[in-house]
Amino acid sequence: METVKNVIDAVYDYIWEFPKAFPYFIVLLLGTGIFLTVRLRFIQLRKVSHSLAIIAGYYDNPQDKGEINHFQALTAALSATIGIGNISGVAIAIHYGGPGALFWMWVTAILGTASKFVECTLSLHFREVHEDQTVSGGPMYYIEKGLGRPWKFMAVIFACCAVISSFGSGNAVQAFTVADSFRSDFGIPTWITGSSMAVIIALVIIGGIKRIGKVTSKLVPVMSVIYFLGAITVLLINAPLVPGAIGTIFRDAFTAKAGVGGFFGSSFMFMLIWGVKRGIFSNEAGQGSAPIAHAAAKTEEPVREGLVAMIGPYIDTLLICSLTGLVIVTVGVWSQKKDETITFKMQNEITMMKSEGRVQINGKIEEGDLMKDEFHISAGSAPEVVFIKNDSPIDDAIVWYENRRFTGRVTVDEDGAPHFQDERGREIPAGDVEVSGWILQNGSPLTGWAFQKGLSPLGNWGHYIVTIAVFLFALSTAISWSYYGDRSIEYLFGPPAIMPYRVVFCIMHFLGAVFSLEIVWGFGDTALGLMAIPNLIAIFALSGVVKKLTDDYFSRSHRRYKNSFFKK
Repeated sequence: METVKNVIDAVYDYIWEFPKAFPYFIVLLLGTGIFLTVRLRFIQLRKVSHSLAIIAGYYDNPQDKGEINHFQALTAALSATIGIGNISGVAIAIHYGGPGALFWMWVTAILGTASKFVECTLSLHFREVHEDQTVSGGPMYYIEKGLGRPWKFMAVIFACCAVISSFGSGNAVQAFTVADSFRSDFGIPTWITGSSMAVIIALVIIGGIKRIGKVTSKLVPVMSVIYFLGAITVLLINAPLVPGAIGTIFRDAFTAKAGVGGFFGSSFMFMLIWGVKRGIFSNEAGQGSAPIAHAAAKTEEPVREGLVAMIGPYIDTLLICSLTGLVIVTVGVWSQKKDETITFKMQNEITMMKSEGRVQINGKIEEGDLMKDEFHISAGSAPEVVFIKNDSPIDDAIVWYENRRFTGRVTVDEDGAPHFQDERGREIPAGDVEVSGWILQNGSPLTGWAFQKGLSPLGNWGHYIVTIAVFLFALSTAISWSYYGDRSIEYLFGPPAIMPYRVVFCIMHFLGAVFSLEIVWGFGDTALGLMAIPNLIAIFALSGVVKKLTDDYFSRSHRRYKNSFFKK
């Protein structure tokens, strides 16, 4: 398993990490967005009003083939994109890249709307409608049908990566985040949260896309409004600071000023990559997942659903992510340290690295919201132990072991196992160690602290808004990602594999809440990047098809079937 993890980490590094590898994925993503924006003459800006009219239901025709209406298709896709990335992802980008990273998330969203328009138009154009009127669509279909059979291997790669991501990033990560938040804030055991959510998800996904569409069309507006009102309240309370925060975002977009104080955020390229990376994880434009949901829309006009889909990045990134970023920067917590205590579990399986007489111990924080939060202990010949969390030093760290302060030293035996000795040189067994100190926050804890501090004039309850949002966002993301994996597994193995997949998906959700499934999560994160590569190649190659469909669509007059959003 360690070998597998190393392979996954190596692939992940070459997709996302800079300067370990040239950021070719970022170039491919932004380059495709720029090319499509120019070729389609900035359609994401010119046709927003027409898109909103379609979403409002003015062009819904119940006689069209498909399973859900335009609004349900949009909410089904949004329920997957509006997730914990909008809460923790923005905070991570600002922590490492500084406030300027939010600006590059905006750029990614604007360019991404063109990519999403193209991929969802293609998904409708090349979808398959079965005899029972159910629909299958997505990149695997337009890669195979649009590019031809010789390119089917890319479709298979995409489908495999989509299934893996549905278990990892779209499921296990969501479950862990909610279960850990509920345990931390309310003392609810992880197995109770995990089993409860698994049951809820099972009741929804077994009904297929029609039930998913009905649930998400109600869930997405509710959860978005709750988070929106909370964030707007923070900004209103701190209104005098908002203009300065906006100025900081634009100013730092080209100067790179990160909360980690120069560990990584001092370079412009690092800040840009963090903004783009969190942007693609947030709105999924160009990734190829959203077209699977949009393929089920009731319409005979592929361009019409593409216009609906392009609104997704505006809602997800330009609205929800912007609110998160503005709250964090306005309140100022992105550059402030918080006094807290973290429990660290010392165990012999902790990875050891030794160089130049210094020992660095890499382990997992026992209590934390983010899977990638790590604790680093650097120990040399001196008795002091220096702690680093999220690449930021913990100032004035005080270490407690079994209710007493630890001032001993760390040594390593021939097998690389850590040994802890007190000030008298006596061996102490591995166990739980508590570290207290002033720590820069990151991820969900940073967003929660921003809401708590921003709403402090109204009471000490602001962080619960983030907890509730984490639950709703994670639940909706898991529901929609189950459908992405559902359609992908059908493409790979046929209809008989659908129900077993749904059962395994629900089991994985429970396991993700209870256990630290690092391998599964690593697979999911890596697959998330890999699935975008064949999709970006396909939408670039098939952009000419979309151009012809778009020109034809707008050359014709279109009948409106409704004169009111509320009229059925």
